[in-house]
Amino acid sequence: MDGHTPSQLPQSELNRITDDLVTQFKTVFDPEIPVDIYELGLIYKVDINDERHVDIEMTLTAPGCPVAGEMPGWVEAAAKRVEGVSSVSVNLVFDPPWTPARMSDEAKLELNML
Repeated sequence: MDGHTPSQLPQSELNRITDDLVTQFKTVFDPEIPVDIYELGLIYKVDINDERHVDIEMTLTAPGCPVAGEMPGWVEAAAKRVEGVSSVSVNLVFDPPWTPARMSDEAKLELNML
């Protein structure tokens, strides 16, 4: 045995939490752009461990974004609304830098960029 224990969370529960997190991320908007942070591509990574702790890596459209200090708190609050999540940690990163290429087609359509 390699000492690695399999995940205690069933895949179905991981999938549900992931789907619910995405739903919650879509309730958080960049105040300068009328599109949610998920469709903008600001969420880089989401990890859920066996204790139901969620680690989120996200960025901003620009490092000088006026809500830079508040946005991680909004994302943390949104993630904490998901049933089954025990705790949340949001890490703001700027590498790789965000570009409009990270936006979903839905976001580009919303902003007339298609």
